Amino acid sequence: MHLFNTTAGRPANWKNYEKVLLRLLFLYFFIQVVPLDWKFYRDLFSNWSNFSFFDLFKLTTYSPQFFSLTSYANWLIAFLIAGAGTIAWPLIFKDEKTDYDKLYYWLRVVLRYRLAIGIIAFGFIKLFPLQMPYPSLSNLHTNYGDFLPWKIYFHTLGITQPYEVFLGAVEVLAGGLLLCRRTATFGSGIILGFTGNVFVANLAYDAGQEVYSAYLTTIAAVLFAYDLPRLYNLLVLQKYTIANKFQPILSQSFGKVRSALKALAVLFILALGVSTYANYSSNPYKIPQTAGIKGSYGYYNVREFKLNNQTIPYSKTDTNRWQNVVFEKWATISIKTAKPIELDLSTGDGFHQQDIDRNYESAGIGGRRYYAYTADTVRHQLELRNKNKNYPAERYTLAYQFLNDSTIVVEGINERKDSVYAVLEKIQKKYLLFEGRRKPIKL
Repeated sequence: MHLFNTTAGRPANWKNYEKVLLRLLFLYFFIQVVPLDWKFYRDLFSNWSNFSFFDLFKLTTYSPQFFSLTSYANWLIAFLIAGAGTIAWPLIFKDEKTDYDKLYYWLRVVLRYRLAIGIIAFGFIKLFPLQMPYPSLSNLHTNYGDFLPWKIYFHTLGITQPYEVFLGAVEVLAGGLLLCRRTATFGSGIILGFTGNVFVANLAYDAGQEVYSAYLTTIAAVLFAYDLPRLYNLLVLQKYTIANKFQPILSQSFGKVRSALKALAVLFILALGVSTYANYSSNPYKIPQTAGIKGSYGYYNVREFKLNNQTIPYSKTDTNRWQNVVFEKWATISIKTAKPIELDLSTGDGFHQQDIDRNYESAGIGGRRYYAYTADTVRHQLELRNKNKNYPAERYTLAYQFLNDSTIVVEGINERKDSVYAVLEKIQKKYLLFEGRRKPIKL
């Protein structure tokens, strides 16, 4: 059974329902793939003075948005528009003059390049592990039940970065196969299985990319369907099968335009790869860029704590008492308290210049409060701001002092002018994630 009745080497005998289906698919994917939304060009041309690798990446994730709708509602609008166009097609174009073989060919060309760019872009941010960074020290000191499901999924891949790199290499390879017509079926088959699994994972873990992964999976399915009947005949029925080698005859000028567009797509992919590596090597977009205080990195028990000069003994239930503190390698401090937290439900997936806005480490997590800080190392003073957008006013102004290489004293006020005093004692701890299992260790 054939999706479309294509015949190797000669024009196909198109049935009426196949013509209607092809017209619908062509118009639907034209609306989904070709940037017709003015906001795409606004984003493309409005930020050249501060252009980043993430701006290139965002271009690869384009999908039309109608009337500020979200999720699959935009698919429905595109389908309705395509349906209306399918009905109007015979009234505008004479059916006998429509070359459906060429129409199907160009549909596959557009989908091949759209899918290639989309899957290679996500491949790059895994090949250079940016999408799922290694868990921070604060994350290692967060109870498992305090993570949203998507954060567990990201940490599961983030702690196995060689595997994340492998997944990225698979995506880049599969996308590369799409750039050549002869290997497109192999590439779309790999992507169909790969992004199909990603789609299911997004559903199960609520990871935020469900619609886009479904979009890429749908394109891969349409591309793979082209050779599916021949693969079935060859591999299942074990019949002699001839590949479909249809290729339209193009004018010399149009052939040059096609070559130029292909070269432009390849150059775009190369630029994206170079810029992604540059971001990974110098300024990973999900990690704050400002270095932390020298010698502060570590996990600290709060040995002594005072609020408004009143000593509060260690407690896991007192909402004011600090239990432990983590200083990251970058300018983030996290504090464990019993005070309830309104979660940051975002996925921390955007690119931001300011550290306070780089919230991947704190998004989807309860149990700890995360603060970006600026440090005056001459006056030994810290300015802390809560990274959770639900608490924009929560701040601390603290003086800090290293008593020795494992003890820090902080003293100052919070946003309510309450005085705070804490003695932080570093815990020298080994982590199985760092130590591995191939050598004997003592914890």
